[in-house]
Order: sequence, then structure tokens, then C-alpha cells
Amino acid sequence: MPIPDHARTNFDTQLRAASDGSLALIECLDAATREPRYVLCAIGRSDGEYLFTPFGHLADGNPYNAYLPPDPDDPAGFIVSPAT
Repeated sequence: MPIPDHARTNFDTQLRAASDGSLALIECLDAATREPRYVLCAIGRSDGEYLFTPFGHLADGNPYNAYLPPDPDDPAGFIVSPAT
């Protein structure tokens, strides 16, 4: 499955921010749950003020348990563990 253009653009922005020292990890509150989240942000400046552009938060707990990877044998599928 191809990665959408907006996701690739955001990833490229993160790489540029990381390479020039403009990437930050900021503690925020989740807008829906009010739980703390650690958010990856690019930092910019405009008119003497800092601008923070959030890209996403770090996974809570074990990230290997949070995501299903793509299936190398099925371009449209994901590796799913058998139900227990």
C-alpha cells in the first residue's frame, strides 16, 4: 500500500527539523482523554515567536504491541497474529 503524499510530506518535514535541531518532544494533554502524551513537534519561528507543529505522539507502553506491520507477501495486507 503506498504511503499517502501528506504522510510523506510530514515525514520529510520531520527529517529536516531533526537535521537542523528544530525537533522537540513536548508533553501535552490528549484533547479527548486529557491523558498526558509526549508529542513530536517541529519548531519554527515567526515574528519572534515559536511555532510548534505536532506530528504525532509516542506510543504508550510497548510499541510492538500497538501496531501491525505490513505483510511483505501481500502489498495490501498486514501481519496479524492469530486470535488466541
